[in-house]
Amino acid sequence: MLNLNLNYDKFSIRSFLNFETDLTKEQISDPRLRFYNLYLEARDLLNIATVKIGRQPIINNVVGGLFDGGSIILKHTDYKLSAFYGGNVPAYQKLEITNDFKNNFILGGKFTTTVIPNSQLSIGYVNKNFKPENYFANRLDPNLNLIEVEIENKSNQYQFVTGELNYTMPEIVQTFFRYDYDVNFKQTSRFEFDARTEAVKNLGLNVYYNFREPKIRYNSIFSVFDYGNTHEIEVGADYKINQMITLIGKFGNVQYKDENSQRVAIGLSTSYGSVNYRKTFGYAGELDAISLYSGYTLFDGLLTPSVGLSYTNYKLSPEAESNSVTSLLVGTNIRPFRVLSFDLQGQYMDNKIYKNDLRLFFKLNYWFNLNI
Repeated sequence: MLNLNLNYDKFSIRSFLNFETDLTKEQISDPRLRFYNLYLEARDLLNIATVKIGRQPIINNVVGGLFDGGSIILKHTDYKLSAFYGGNVPAYQKLEITNDFKNNFILGGKFTTTVIPNSQLSIGYVNKNFKPENYFANRLDPNLNLIEVEIENKSNQYQFVTGELNYTMPEIVQTFFRYDYDVNFKQTSRFEFDARTEAVKNLGLNVYYNFREPKIRYNSIFSVFDYGNTHEIEVGADYKINQMITLIGKFGNVQYKDENSQRVAIGLSTSYGSVNYRKTFGYAGELDAISLYSGYTLFDGLLTPSVGLSYTNYKLSPEAESNSVTSLLVGTNIRPFRVLSFDLQGQYMDNKIYKNDLRLFFKLNYWFNLNI
């Protein structure tokens, strides 16, 4: 894995590559080189614009991942306008560019303002097309003879208008609203609300709600099915016992078309680690899970050992067979210098599919930055 940035004044070339191969048994895909990022960035042009050209990441309410193209961000006082356009990245992040931008593209933009005190308002649009690869299959002709034909699918599409609002009343409450509208299906895709208050000393209260329709590509065969929507609400609280210990509790309910499901979670978070218990029941299945994790830095960051243990017992319905999963991880991070570190971790898992599965991981990190 290589994350390399070359910087000169306001210009940078940013890259993120990954090379993978199986050292014990050669696979059909070995070796494989993935290009996650490879783009030119120009910042603060005319004190207003940032431009990126190449393979770059995108973070969006509706779609995310990578694309090959260009993006621009314009900032001025309390206003920001961003836009992007490009082609979808091929499978396995190959260093190739699509030759069909008409049917295999992504474009969109967002306008954001903080002109209203204590708030941030955003309005966006995104359009993403997928062009599935053609394939050959056996079919019967009018005379019932078996023939091979090429199957060509139409481009499938996401097209959404989105809105977000963050509003804060200092020392009282923070709120977040989100709304997604599906242009193709002409319906609300998602509405989300989140609020938190810390008005009482050492006590935090949360309320979360969302309404969500299944996100289905236009022209997809799945668009003909009636999946039904969901309503989800969760309430939670956290109480800081002292500077080192915080008690956390949550309860959630999900309403499906004809069924419902609930979940309960309680936990204890400390400076040395955490312990959590979670239970779900109802339409989504039954689950009891407990997990413990601890990690602590020693010798001014030289050594950071960590350990985690979890046990889960679950079944898909009250009448179904009960299954369990046990997992354990033990590892450490060694950082002799600020730019150099070593990670070693062992992972163990036992369930009905993987019996006594043990894996060891080793990673070397070297951080460097080159300014020309």
